[in-house]
Amino acid sequence: MPHDTPTPDAVFPRRLKQARLRSGLTQEQLGIHAGIDEFSASIRVNQYEQGMHTPAIQTGQRLARALLVPTGFLYEEDDLLANLLAIAGRLSKEKKKALLDSAEKLAQE
Repeated sequence: MPHDTPTPDAVFPRRLKQARLRSGLTQEQLGIHAGIDEFSASIRVNQYEQGMHTPAIQTGQRLARALLVPTGFLYEEDDLLANLLAIAGRLSKEKKKALLDSAEKLAQE
């Protein structure tokens, strides 16, 4: 039976590439910023984006930090929620609190 919801293994490569392109980094630059050895950085990021390999959660966290997105963005299946995470991740603590208050009010409607 086909799945309407992408599996996490299919989501991570798409989100990683999306965030990397948005950041303007090459695969090599991203890998180096995430602490991957410079000689394998491009190859490893390419393999992650192609879905050939899935990084350990610690590597996913380092990639997210290098891309300035919350780690959850790289794993979130829902496009709208992923975009909300990316936007919220760029906000100050005070604005995050305001966004949370607004979201809670919307949820009660």
